[in-house]
Amino acid sequence: MSIIAIAGDHGGIDLKSLLAKEIEALGYDLLDLGTNGPESVDYPDFAYALAEAVRGGKAERGVVVCGSGIGISIAANRFPEIRCALVHDAYGARTCREHNDANVIAFGGRTTGPDVALECLRIFLGTEFEGGRHARRVGKLSAPPL
Repeated sequence: MSIIAIAGDHGGIDLKSLLAKEIEALGYDLLDLGTNGPESVDYPDFAYALAEAVRGGKAERGVVVCGSGIGISIAANRFPEIRCALVHDAYGARTCREHNDANVIAFGGRTTGPDVALECLRIFLGTEFEGGRHARRVGKLSAPPL
């Protein structure tokens, strides 16, 4: 089975823990990049570590969590190989994979309830990229015009 990386800051620690357990329950190998405590940390450090793991082939996909999901998703998207989608519902989780070939999903630990997050995670991990007309557009995400 594939390796899924997970990382987050103190604002997402409870949701991160729940999602990590679900990743393992679904049969994936887990690469936990922290944080694992409530002490204040800087979300970019954890987003960057996860992005490096995904872009370097240590994990197939990734999950990032901070308080709102916004900052950590912005940080993860600093890397051209990463397509991180902040999702709030099943539709977003499905289309970020089908249409955008997202390889990282972001959640807000203070904004997304556990049931919704678990549903979105399952959809994200179980959905394939459609390719076709979307492939051209996705290709442009990693090579924007100057």
